[in-house]
Amino acid sequence: MFPKVPDRHKPGKPLIPNGLGVFYVLVSSIYLLLLHGFQSLNSSAGQSFPALDLTVCILFGGFMGLLDDWMDLRWRYKAFLPIFAALPLGVLRQGTPIMATYFWGKINFSEIMFWVIPGEMIFYLGVIPLIATVTTNAVNQLGGLNGLETICPSVVLIALMLVSSPDYRVLLYVPLAVYLILAFFNFQGKIFVGNTGSFAIGITIASYAIIANIEQALLISILPYIFNSSLILINVLFLKRGAGLKMERNILKADHRRSLVTLIAHYYQTTERKLVLIISSIFVFTAAVAVLVATF
Repeated sequence: MFPKVPDRHKPGKPLIPNGLGVFYVLVSSIYLLLLHGFQSLNSSAGQSFPALDLTVCILFGGFMGLLDDWMDLRWRYKAFLPIFAALPLGVLRQGTPIMATYFWGKINFSEIMFWVIPGEMIFYLGVIPLIATVTTNAVNQLGGLNGLETICPSVVLIALMLVSSPDYRVLLYVPLAVYLILAFFNFQGKIFVGNTGSFAIGITIASYAIIANIEQALLISILPYIFNSSLILINVLFLKRGAGLKMERNILKADHRRSLVTLIAHYYQTTERKLVLIISSIFVFTAAVAVLVATF
């Protein structure tokens, strides 16, 4: 049913079903649409419905990932695709145009002007697409090992749920459960979620943080993603060299430091499963810091 691709970090490179992230997209969308229907029946006229907006974003992200799985798009093209997935958030004015920053305190975009452009327009049509684009691409760039594309995003989602209010938390009950199930099989090397899954979960993380107005927690939680993407982009754009792992008798190693994965494998040669657990533990740490900062 699903196309199979070789698992390059397993002896013999066995063929593994790819693209099962489509289950995340379908189940999450159905759940959020049902939640939207329930909430709309018990709400007043004119109220916004974040469940519907998150549904549209997940569908956009899943479609972009599916397109990439089919056509193998170049990075120069797919790097800008999340901008379109963020359109529902900006057009429907989801999120609060007040952001907490580390250098300038809280910025209220509704009270400022950039020359003749209202600050709210900058927030909804500039800041939101930027957050969605950076987050989605950063999540998509950390992959290649069984579990990286599923365990790490799940850790980030759990952190975001913990720091948000119950009214928003309900949006992620089923999506998180579905992705954890996929993570269980992905970590065992039985499935790949593909770009369909990684793009969809990336836009979920960004969209949920914007809707729940927890961008500060998002930034802290995804610091390993940002570090990984920075290493990759510096090497690709300026030094014209990519990152890759070598395998000898089930042991992964790297002779360079061009990504988070190869940086760790360069200093600590180990198995794929242990390498994934090490990187996941880094995300657990940054997620815990995000929860602590948001709490205290």
